[in-house]
Amino acid sequence: MREPLRIAVAGLGTVGLEVVRLLRDKRDMLADRAGRPLDVVAVSARDRTRDRGLDLSGYTWFDDAAAMAAEAPCDLVVEVIGGSDGTAKEVCAQALSAGRHVVTANKALLAMRGEELAPLADQAGRTIACEAAVAGGIPIVKGLREGLSANRVSTVFGILNGTCNYILTRMEATGQDFAQILTEAQELGYAEADPAFDVDGVDAAHKLAILAAIAFNARIEFGSLTIEGIRSVSAADIMFARELGYRIKLIGLAEYIEGNPEPQLALRVGPALVPKDGPLARIDGVLNAVVVDGHAADRIMMVGAGAGGGPTASAIVADILDIARGQTSPVFGVPTGGLAEMAVQPIAERNGPYYIRAQVVDRPGVLAELSAILRDEDVSVESLIQRGRSANEPVALVIVTHDVDEAAISRAMAKITAIDSVLQAPTVFRIEPSLG
Repeated sequence: MREPLRIAVAGLGTVGLEVVRLLRDKRDMLADRAGRPLDVVAVSARDRTRDRGLDLSGYTWFDDAAAMAAEAPCDLVVEVIGGSDGTAKEVCAQALSAGRHVVTANKALLAMRGEELAPLADQAGRTIACEAAVAGGIPIVKGLREGLSANRVSTVFGILNGTCNYILTRMEATGQDFAQILTEAQELGYAEADPAFDVDGVDAAHKLAILAAIAFNARIEFGSLTIEGIRSVSAADIMFARELGYRIKLIGLAEYIEGNPEPQLALRVGPALVPKDGPLARIDGVLNAVVVDGHAADRIMMVGAGAGGGPTASAIVADILDIARGQTSPVFGVPTGGLAEMAVQPIAERNGPYYIRAQVVDRPGVLAELSAILRDEDVSVESLIQRGRSANEPVALVIVTHDVDEAAISRAMAKITAIDSVLQAPTVFRIEPSLG
């Protein structure tokens, strides 16, 4: 058997501890699969005195994770600290500069700083392995870089955040609104005390940026993504969507659009209506799902746990095994210099159907006013739900449009919001009929 692969682990939270535990408890099995032992030699975390429920006395302890990455006698550094800058970035940079491989679960780091770190890996002849950064235990990075590498990918989309999927699932099951279910998710540990990254769509956008870079071998500027969260989704919207034949999911979508003269990428995260009988609509709870459309393989769908110590550690150790076997590739599928510069389609140019819910005063002429505005902006109505209660009381008016540019929808909504009979800005969600 070959010499051991020496591993240093930066970060001893839930995931870091699970990585150490998995490497220790399954040492013989993993050595057989790797053709060499996988040995943790050093660890680092902020608090040396904390009882973590795992004996760490056999490993060299570093208080400074960046120093460990530069100085520990290791071949590979696992970074599970988190964050797009600061210590996490420094750990990866130091490790690569010292000629060590990096395995990370840090989607924010790769989405925001990946193009800064990737050249360091290229220059050192090392890799940044990141299966755990996207969709937890789902092997989608490997799937795109290897299993589907013979395909020209046209679309990557899916449910990329388990917290949001849990909240939307429970809202539908209970009829409760967002705030109530968010509290429940926090109590169960599915949502953070500060849930903004999850519920505002940022976490899903980080993952989508990584997937898009790999799928299209393109430079992805994170600021070019359209990012919307689920705070605006109400129990009423979920009910109406169901009645119309849809379910509401937080969807991340990266799509290659043939252009004249140049192609573009559509990159967006937001709540969307998907057909209720389609495969994405059936993904409930904290599960993630990723779908890839390739010219040869057609449509591939992967489903699994999107987070958690076990699934994330599983993906990290799978990356370690690949490196131990000598199976490495550039983080985004091609060397940094080979990444294409591609324009991102302005969201105003998105063309498709829309769901609109306006809260209006139930009195004669309101529908005519709204219809006139939609007509003037060339927005064609496919269906409408109006349920009156009593005169001059608030009612919901729900409209589904035919395909139309988002710019026209935005202009129409600005005019509709200004009508006295409309009590607040209408709620608008994209309908994604092709993503079922």
